[in-house]
Amino acid sequence: MNTEYTYQIVTESQYLPNGWDSIAQANIFLSKKYLEVLESAAPTNISCQYIGIFNQEELIGIALAQFIDLSHLESYGKRDKKLKTWVRNYLFSQFSSKLLFIGNNMLSGQNAFAVKDQTTIPEILQTLKQAAYDINQNFKIHLTSFKDFMPHDLPYFDQAVFKKDLKFTSQPNMIFEINPLWNQEDDYVKALTKKYRDQYKRSRNKALGVEKRMLTLEEILDQQEIIYDLYLHVAENAPFNTFYLPKNHFYVLKEKLKDDFMLYGYFIDGKLIGFNTLIKNGKSLDTYFLGYDDKIQKEKMLYLNMLYDMIACGISLKFENIIFGRTALEIKSSVGATDTPMFGFMRHSQPLINQFLGRIFNYLEPVTTWKRRSPFKP
Repeated sequence: MNTEYTYQIVTESQYLPNGWDSIAQANIFLSKKYLEVLESAAPTNISCQYIGIFNQEELIGIALAQFIDLSHLESYGKRDKKLKTWVRNYLFSQFSSKLLFIGNNMLSGQNAFAVKDQTTIPEILQTLKQAAYDINQNFKIHLTSFKDFMPHDLPYFDQAVFKKDLKFTSQPNMIFEINPLWNQEDDYVKALTKKYRDQYKRSRNKALGVEKRMLTLEEILDQQEIIYDLYLHVAENAPFNTFYLPKNHFYVLKEKLKDDFMLYGYFIDGKLIGFNTLIKNGKSLDTYFLGYDDKIQKEKMLYLNMLYDMIACGISLKFENIIFGRTALEIKSSVGATDTPMFGFMRHSQPLINQFLGRIFNYLEPVTTWKRRSPFKP
């Protein structure tokens, strides 16, 4: 690796180098206040390192690294009991239980690093490779991954230090672009074809009797047990998980991010039956975690109504887009989100396993089959 840049790795946000937040200002997920959330309310099997990159004495780049220990996870998810799921879980536990992400495994999108000057990215990636190697020595990492990058980012990785890495892609990031001419939810509804206007009306009618409101910090604390149970119900029914949030996560997020974090509760007769969360991130509105009672979700079409509510929120707050993330691709497509491919680079510490990493990945992460929807008028 040939770079003149140096780096500093710290494990506590109080020791972040001067100027960190000025570089992080375009991405709240690299800001000090969000990193403080990761320190005090991260999943128990995740620990974070913060990397400052310097050109002589000047801070020119910042990055987040997450070490994830899957051996400390009691369950990867309870929904799937198929043989392939058992094999996948076994392989993870035996050969890839210690993971290092340059990026944030809890989110979708490029939340790995930010730079002062875009022209420095290739050298900064070289420096991050060296930093990842040093972290590897301390944690005995099985698998190191740089995630999640857009197609236009790929040329930055076309350099020698990434030649032995597997370039991979899995489920796309679903992104909803907000028409700047829309001023209210009704403008969005008018833009839909009849089929999808009918879907909208049907779901809204199903949700009659459900009260939705934003929860304050105090209400999040009061409802913490129920919120966590609803979150766990959804998380444990996912086919695979690498972490589970701690019970105080949403409270700490609201405490640290204040108005930039929104938790909406859904109530029937005063009882909380679902929630979703949103984070303001520059010109984007990022969806975060959610939870619901599955029986009521089906009866009230709660998940679909949550998607419509998120769109209405994004329009009213004048965001450019909504980051819906991965999973539930088809239903997100049906409300107008489009799929954006995301790429990563990974390398196993064992050369023999690394040689067959592509085949292993393709077996464990088959291509997701789904149908794109076109809900808008031509």
